[in-house]
Amino acid sequence: MKAIFAVVMLFAPIVLVAQRNLGTRATESGGPLMPEQAAYDVTFYSLDLTVNPADSSIAGSVTTYATIVHPIEWFVLDLDTVFTVTATTGGSPSADIDFLEFERRGSRIWIFLGQTYQPGERVRVRVNYHGRPRVAARPPWVGGFTWARTPSGEPWISLSCQNDGADLWWPCKDHPGDRADSVALRITVPTGLVCASNGKLLNVTDNRNGTSTFRWFVSTPINNYCVNISIAPYRTVDTLYTSVTGEKFPVTFWVIPEDYHRGVKHMPLFLKDLRFLEERLGPYPFRADKYGVVHTPYLGMEHQTLIAYGNEFRLNEFGYDWLHFHELAHEWWANLVSNADWKDMWIHEGFATYMEALYREYLAGDTAYHGFMEGIRKRIANRKPVAPRRATTSTEIYFFPPDYTHSDTDMYYKGAWILHTMRYLVGPQTMNRFLRRMAYPDPSLERVTDGSHCRYVTTADVLRTVELLSGTQFDWFFDVYLHQPQLPKLVTELNGNELILRWVVPDNLPFPMPVEVQFGENRIGLDMKTGVARLLLPSGITAIVDPDNWILKAAD
Repeated sequence: MKAIFAVVMLFAPIVLVAQRNLGTRATESGGPLMPEQAAYDVTFYSLDLTVNPADSSIAGSVTTYATIVHPIEWFVLDLDTVFTVTATTGGSPSADIDFLEFERRGSRIWIFLGQTYQPGERVRVRVNYHGRPRVAARPPWVGGFTWARTPSGEPWISLSCQNDGADLWWPCKDHPGDRADSVALRITVPTGLVCASNGKLLNVTDNRNGTSTFRWFVSTPINNYCVNISIAPYRTVDTLYTSVTGEKFPVTFWVIPEDYHRGVKHMPLFLKDLRFLEERLGPYPFRADKYGVVHTPYLGMEHQTLIAYGNEFRLNEFGYDWLHFHELAHEWWANLVSNADWKDMWIHEGFATYMEALYREYLAGDTAYHGFMEGIRKRIANRKPVAPRRATTSTEIYFFPPDYTHSDTDMYYKGAWILHTMRYLVGPQTMNRFLRRMAYPDPSLERVTDGSHCRYVTTADVLRTVELLSGTQFDWFFDVYLHQPQLPKLVTELNGNELILRWVVPDNLPFPMPVEVQFGENRIGLDMKTGVARLLLPSGITAIVDPDNWILKAAD
């Protein structure tokens, strides 16, 4: 038996999230919902907090407004055990606020409503609390507050909580499947510091007691982990951007004073990234609020309308900042389109990663595109399904068992490769339509800014969309690549002048993946519906199987 498989390696430096041992474990977020939390739907959060850099503490209240889905007597919220709850109040939004009894049961607050609320009724619950939040051990992967200092010694405070959940700093229903329709934030900080946050800045009040209060309002649905604050003596780089829709909206970069001029220089690059993504995916989703970037002392995160940026203004050989581009792509793939369970997180990370491959193709052509894909290919571990069928927690999806301290990046790189192979099957034009349809399922939604364009998606939605646009069944493709971990292996054999190709697939799953073969000046696509194909080669000709390396498969 002689292997005929050949691959052309196109190397280009890739700087992305690497598999790593974080040395510590994030707290849990998500997973199957307990009945008491499945019984209500959050509509609005109002955060009123004071941040005190002097002792690294926060204090204040959070009010949750919810609509009852199933009869409920106990209202259960999540909150980290480091905080002390001093009071809970609430009741119907149309009635006076009453003091409510509560119990702390581990990381949950059980609040007795005093009566049984029925489906369709509304309730509000306020929690007063204080304490010192966890210090981020490895931000943004293991989160918490980062109490840093600027080069001049001023407070530089940031927050990260994607893997841990927003209950790391405020009481909430800590599950990706229940985004509030809107959020208000009232954040008080020492005078001289600036609080950047999500949405639109309504006003700033000088309290004449050494503090200032910043009021922000988020007008669209937002993931809990995306609600964020960053605090420093920021300066702002401001511009007005014209969207592909013709609408104008503000773009602001909050940057520490020492790097202000670097921020000014970087702003045009941010706008270039924004233009590319708008042209490929449709308009920036949050035009009613803003696009914001905030300078942070950790690498970055996709906080809605307030991208955390800490890549030290580095550009790659293609002239863009990969960190900013990746986090900006999440405004579509995470914030416009969101998973309702962590098991579908590959839609956030895989799609955002694949957009960078398309960006390199746009900037530098096919070689740059394939070079990017080759660069991330060797980082795929294939130890867990990218999209498990059962509900999972953030820890289960982002880390490897048993200790859950080693990060699993397959949702990024394998997810992107799955889209790369999908493009091979459907062609570039259908792939472009697919990506835009996934972001905006109806073109009329591209003009919407009131939040009704934001939606949840699942892996099943991805399957339905690609089947609709391609007119081809893809269930076999998803079963092999997404729902189990191992890759199919393409076995090649040369028997005289006859080339024999055979797919060896985990659990003998169907896998009719066609394969291109190049020999001499000729290239042919072989039908593999039965899992086997044969090709008679001219004498003395060497064949190259999958010459452009489109197919995600096991290495020899």
